[in-house]
Amino acid sequence: MSEADLSGRRVLVIATNYGVEQDELVVPVEHLRERGAEVDIAAVSDDAIETLVGDKDPGKTVTPTTTLSTLDPSAYDLLVVPGGTINADQLRLDDDAVRIVSVFASDGRPIAAICHGPWALVEADAVAGRRLTSYASLQADIRNAGATWVDEAVVVDDSRRPTVITSRTPKDLDDFLREVDATLAAHS
Repeated sequence: MSEADLSGRRVLVIATNYGVEQDELVVPVEHLRERGAEVDIAAVSDDAIETLVGDKDPGKTVTPTTTLSTLDPSAYDLLVVPGGTINADQLRLDDDAVRIVSVFASDGRPIAAICHGPWALVEADAVAGRRLTSYASLQADIRNAGATWVDEAVVVDDSRRPTVITSRTPKDLDDFLREVDATLAAHS
């Protein structure tokens, strides 16, 4: 498969300052930037983001480019919500993060969430009638929110706007990023 040229596309990645799964943040950001997309990483504060590996071991430290409370979500073409149990649990309780997901959903702009990331979509009431995947422990939450949960590496629900892309774990990042690229390239 040829690499998508994502020049001119703006991507927003949201995270808390502690507990995001390292590869679910770092790999998509590097991947999208290598393809020409402008990627902003928004955190709760402008302090460094301390990632984790496997929800327990310290990972890389990442510098956010903006904060959840100050950004304009309408300036972006696609939203990425990485997982990590701690990160995702805190994001779904953060009013700014939920507002951002809600704005993307209501505007019909694509949302991509991996692992525990779909918790933010559940909290924003953006999954009813959808087909999603996630880390297995979220399946009851997703079903209770009115969506169909499936155990697949990546699921693209484009049954209505916005397109929602979901994946289960860091092991699925290649499939996840392939669909993120395709969706972002198609939404010009």
